[in-house]
Amino acid sequence: MQAVVYHSDDIRAWERRWFAAQNSSLGLMQQAAWSIAQQLIELFKDRAIKNIAVWCGQGNNAGDGYFIASYLKQAGFNVEIFAAQLGESTDLHCAAQFAREELKVQIHSNFDIKRIFDCHIDALFGIGLNRELNIDWQQVIQKFNEQVGLKISIDIPSGLQANTGQVLPCAVRADYTFTVLGLKAGLFTGQGKEYAGQVHLINLIPTDYELKPLAYLSPTSIKLPRRMAFGHKGNYGHVLVVGGHEQMGGAVIMAAEAAFHAGAGKVTVVCHRNHHQAILSRAPNIMLRDINALDENSIKEILSQVDAVCFGMGLGRDDWAKQIYQQWFNLLNQSTRLEVVLDADALWFLAKQPEKLNTHIYATPHPGEAATLLGCSTAQIENDRIAAIYALQQKYAGHWVLKGAGSLILEDNLYICTQGNAGMGTGGMGDVLAGMLASLKAQFHQDIALHEIVTLHAQAGDLLAKNGMRGLQAFEMNQAIIQVVNQ
Repeated sequence: MQAVVYHSDDIRAWERRWFAAQNSSLGLMQQAAWSIAQQLIELFKDRAIKNIAVWCGQGNNAGDGYFIASYLKQAGFNVEIFAAQLGESTDLHCAAQFAREELKVQIHSNFDIKRIFDCHIDALFGIGLNRELNIDWQQVIQKFNEQVGLKISIDIPSGLQANTGQVLPCAVRADYTFTVLGLKAGLFTGQGKEYAGQVHLINLIPTDYELKPLAYLSPTSIKLPRRMAFGHKGNYGHVLVVGGHEQMGGAVIMAAEAAFHAGAGKVTVVCHRNHHQAILSRAPNIMLRDINALDENSIKEILSQVDAVCFGMGLGRDDWAKQIYQQWFNLLNQSTRLEVVLDADALWFLAKQPEKLNTHIYATPHPGEAATLLGCSTAQIENDRIAAIYALQQKYAGHWVLKGAGSLILEDNLYICTQGNAGMGTGGMGDVLAGMLASLKAQFHQDIALHEIVTLHAQAGDLLAKNGMRGLQAFEMNQAIIQVVNQ
């Protein structure tokens, strides 16, 4: 079953409907805190954790913190609360009173930590935070991050925007986040992956018919169909890679090799002839055509022989590249049979000459390319990646992958890829993804989803990084690709 991600506004509306049905808000707070406390007790079993500091803010998220502190003290831990002045919530006051009077938990009315604790629990802000924190709260969060010991966040790391993963402008760096009721997108995309640590969902109440998903987490278990014993290269798709400016040959090589390693039966590269010798010396199984020797009829003939095309890698942006783009784009966009991946310089030309894409087109921008396509800054893209990918589809149609930490994939639904690593932030990884997309679509067409291919690419990157992320090279991905497509 696919993991569902919700918008924070929808989660709060869901809560209100639950309370309107005569369910207790205080009871839900206690239930959430009890469930988290029980999971923390299990987590602490194999760790030398005895002394716990719980940092509480002013809202209901702080109420969770007071109750968690109480339940942990009941379980035998040494617990102290460091807290801001209480807000107006009646439930919060009840939680604080329970901790102070029933369990005799020591409560400090400041965040002046003077001794070492084994664990720090962040109950400062919840999912409602959508403004930049003032300097005082920034200092509190920075002080939290400076502490030694295990760090736990309740619902969402304080300072992180729940729906975008934007940091406002600093956030708690948690080892674990126990998020309540439903998963939030900000835990998985943008900067969220850096701050959330391991995410655990605390399920408490049944979903109702009004609660609508914002996105889904892309499944991590992907098994491709077994090949038949009588199969041959004609059964496994023919991929065409088009690009390769006179001065840029590496991108088409990496895309073509990735296509072969992902299982394509045949791969042809159409590029400047300057690169033919280099390509053949690396991969003599790749077929080659000179991009300058093709007229419209020749292009149509080639397209009639292939199943998928990735277009734009190393194409360049000069007058020659513009002419090549115009020569190929309309034929690719008008085809109803071909699976087409637009990447790199093809996206740059698309931004200059906006057109609606057909449903068989898959566009794969990184944030900078997305900014060019939407006429905004890269920072604006990263501040709300989900809004950006919807804006891309609204403007251009087609299907989209917004690459980056927590890549977003917009097909019929929105998916978030939870795998991949910072080591993949190196030149050529996008070319490898384009080759994999074209290869797997050539082999399986609609029997494999776009988000599944993005996840396989991320898993290959994780395999490559198992001995360290720094210094990874995109051309090293090939053996990892073989592993993930055969798992």
